[in-house]
Amino acid sequence: MKKVFLALSCLLASGLAIGQVKVDYTHFNKNGAAKVAVSKDLITLSWPGNTGTTAQLVLDMNKDKALFNAIKLSGKTGVKTIAGNLDPAFILTIGKRTLDPKSGGWDVFFDRVPTKPYKAHNVSFDKTSASVSSNGSKTTIRIGEMASSTFKGALEIIVYDGSPMFNVAAVLATQKDSTAIIYDAGLVSKQQPWDNISWEDVRERMQVRKAVQTETSKNLEVKYRTVIGQTKQGSLALFPAPHQYFYPLDEAFNLRFTWYGSNYRDMIPEFGIGIRQELEGDKRYVPWFNAPPNTQQRLNFFCLIDQGTPTAALSQVKKFTHNDTFKPLPGYKTMESHFHNEFISSVALTNKPAPEEPNFVKIFKDMGVNIVHLGEFHGPGHPKGPDDARLRELDALFKECERLSTDNFLLLPGEEANNFYGGHWMSFFPKPVYWVMSRKDEQPYVSQHPKYGKVYHIGNKEEMLKLMEEEKGLAWVAHARTKGSTGYPDAYKDEAFFRSDTYMGAAWKAIPADLSTPTQARRVLNLLDDMNNWGLKKHVISECDIFTIEPENEMYAHLNINYLKMDKMPTHKTGWQPVLDVMSQGKFFSSTGEVLIPSFTVSGRNSGETLALPADGNVNVVFSLDWTYPMNFAEIISGDGSKVYHDRIDLNDTRAFGTRTITKKLNLKGRTWVRLEAWDTATNGAFTQTVYLK
Repeated sequence: MKKVFLALSCLLASGLAIGQVKVDYTHFNKNGAAKVAVSKDLITLSWPGNTGTTAQLVLDMNKDKALFNAIKLSGKTGVKTIAGNLDPAFILTIGKRTLDPKSGGWDVFFDRVPTKPYKAHNVSFDKTSASVSSNGSKTTIRIGEMASSTFKGALEIIVYDGSPMFNVAAVLATQKDSTAIIYDAGLVSKQQPWDNISWEDVRERMQVRKAVQTETSKNLEVKYRTVIGQTKQGSLALFPAPHQYFYPLDEAFNLRFTWYGSNYRDMIPEFGIGIRQELEGDKRYVPWFNAPPNTQQRLNFFCLIDQGTPTAALSQVKKFTHNDTFKPLPGYKTMESHFHNEFISSVALTNKPAPEEPNFVKIFKDMGVNIVHLGEFHGPGHPKGPDDARLRELDALFKECERLSTDNFLLLPGEEANNFYGGHWMSFFPKPVYWVMSRKDEQPYVSQHPKYGKVYHIGNKEEMLKLMEEEKGLAWVAHARTKGSTGYPDAYKDEAFFRSDTYMGAAWKAIPADLSTPTQARRVLNLLDDMNNWGLKKHVISECDIFTIEPENEMYAHLNINYLKMDKMPTHKTGWQPVLDVMSQGKFFSSTGEVLIPSFTVSGRNSGETLALPADGNVNVVFSLDWTYPMNFAEIISGDGSKVYHDRIDLNDTRAFGTRTITKKLNLKGRTWVRLEAWDTATNGAFTQTVYLK
């Protein structure tokens, strides 16, 4: 109580009226690394930056002054004020969510929100109160009241010990149902806050523009999702969470996700820099973000302070995503799945000259991807024949995959088959297999073709399963419980083909998007738990499910990755059966890229394996993590065939860029399975496959 009384005394001494501005220190750790001081109208928050630096925010609680009085960084060259006189600004665009159970309810993707009535609103901000709280290495200042239409909440600023980075969020909730949202945000000033504005363009060239207060705002096509304000003292980089900010789309187009200038959208008159969304998305299905009633939606962005040039600041930002690549991990090979690039139909089967290395192949290689599983002929093509066209298409696919594969890169044929089983599903064979997705009554199941050899004609689900068994293929449901797989695999969970070892399980992608959750989408992760409780040994890989793959696209934001436990790359010539073996055995983990799980064992058993529980049910769960953004938590998830249990491990003591091995003793008596997830402060994460218990 004495601490609170002293804080209130400081505020009263500043001339602020009782009941208007209060600073609550109840949950602040005064012995922590971050320090808070109050003087008159100013709240100063200091915290350790990276090695040898201290970052500082000076916040002005006077309602007539800009909130960010000063943003500072001290180091060997002394204390420098990088920026000041800045206010956070948010535009919340509110639309209507179509909640039809036939489309997946809140898991819907097939929604075109911008084709229905919507309205954009400024988010108002009143500095009525302030509280400071500690949570491990994170310190949060929550200020005042924010409102936008039916949404209400407050501003939160989070700083991270060990990094000159902070997060700014309008945390808002509505009681209205069936709501979808999208937001733009940034830092703005009535004065001239910057000397220059910088960004890296999609050709990876640094661009610099002199800041002119009267310049009308411009939307920028940038690389690394970052815009930078520069002063004589240093640079401030502003950027979104690398995946959370990008709701699911069919295309990974670069839709100019940053902006700078005055009068942005004719709604923010001040000069600013910020992040933005294109309301119409890729003009296909555009679902925006879910905003269910009474959920705390975090409309947020990150800032990173640097005493150097914009190039230096951007280099620090890029480290959080490994320069938009997937970090190599000893003993693992990286794999992407589900791409409808349609290179075969648009290039290989035409008279167009095929490039020695197409753009999409170079992009995958540059991003550190070892294996790519395609989903060709999704729209174009003739999966059901006629035979001449179908076999010619498959032959071109097989030859191009072989031509474009190297010792450290495998391009592997695959299709989103969508026949026989129900819903949408992916097919994957360990070698070229010629098959047609139809069979006339007089046609045999298998025949010999003079040019292509063995050819299968499939007429029903029984023959489809037979083909998978004979050719050692794998199938799994694509975008389970949404899109064209709404209701699946639940509808066929008792079918022979689904219970077969040839049906691997499902694929995960962050559908739907929801800014209130500390993880990416739960849709397929919940399905993994359900399949485990059904008593089936099924697995879930991550999938991307996008079409165009070009250098100017915002690829990293829409990608995820699978780390397959393989020491050696198979070759295209000898076949890629080892890839399917690892998948079918569950010897892999999946990630957004920033969080890695190099190891995970339950009393010595790896994912995909079975552990005989001791009589007392006690086990040792041991796992290692590798991360960039500070971690939030890890969660050991288990089930008993009916219920699902969550054992959360708080990791808020972590700082940016670290590794840790964690041992957790658990009693799993009566449980039949267990798996692991880990998530960071930007909702990036990773998940393992299951260890089975008996």
